[in-house]
Amino acid sequence: MSSQKIALITDSGADISKECAKQYPIYTIPYTVTFSDGSYRDGVDITPDEVYARLDEEMPKTSLPSGEAILETFRQVRADGFDRAIAIMLSSGLSGCYQMTCLLAQEFEGLEIAVFDSRSGSLGQAAMILTLARLMEEGKTWEQLLELTPRVMKNTFPFFTLDTLEYLHRGGRIGKVTAVAGTALGIKPILTFDTATGELTSIVKVRGRAAAVKKLIQTAISHIDPEKRYNIMWAHGGAPEEGQEVAELLRRAAPDYVEEFFGEIDCTLASYVGPHLLGAAVQVLDDDM
Repeated sequence: MSSQKIALITDSGADISKECAKQYPIYTIPYTVTFSDGSYRDGVDITPDEVYARLDEEMPKTSLPSGEAILETFRQVRADGFDRAIAIMLSSGLSGCYQMTCLLAQEFEGLEIAVFDSRSGSLGQAAMILTLARLMEEGKTWEQLLELTPRVMKNTFPFFTLDTLEYLHRGGRIGKVTAVAGTALGIKPILTFDTATGELTSIVKVRGRAAAVKKLIQTAISHIDPEKRYNIMWAHGGAPEEGQEVAELLRRAAPDYVEEFFGEIDCTLASYVGPHLLGAAVQVLDDDM
């Protein structure tokens, strides 16, 4: 590990496992998931599987981390001996956490914090953080990291498919006609983050789960530059066997990857989309990465 006193900060939308985060100076700020019986910190007091188990009976509400939770993370980073930190937060198109973190970072004393809007989430956001962690480990300086971070973000391409549109409809995020038609016809959308707005957007729709998985892989690997190195990523939401299938197909389609990242969809995103989300992504690496 580099001797530089630089930490990484993100939120629970990044889907980084606790085991992986412990390998690096990564600090995760949890979102809040609220059911009728109380509020829970995403990934701390409640797991995605527990959220899925309750969705048939109740749609939870999700909320930003409190300002105090963000400040407490800053204090912990400072107390642990770091004097600088890079924060990459869930897309501003889905959450106000980026804006809140920016405001609090500007006023916080004793810790220099550079805050970035990932315009992404889940496995894409996680890959950004983990690649920066590796670059830090290799000895990149603070100035180099600040220059590399926007490129790492720009070169990360995550895609997702859903088993059903029901939960997006129940949460008021798509129209009723679209949801009913999609369910009746077995339509499965391929989603990604709009690079301009950071919002989740559908880029193509296919019929049937098998076709959706195939299209998911094809879409991800289409962003590989044959002249450059790349990482691959995959994730699942309460569907470990299908997640392994995606992983195997991705490895087979893009066998020359440098690193492989994987994760389970966080409680906040699980609340929006329901169970059985699958994700695949690639991250293109410039020569200095």
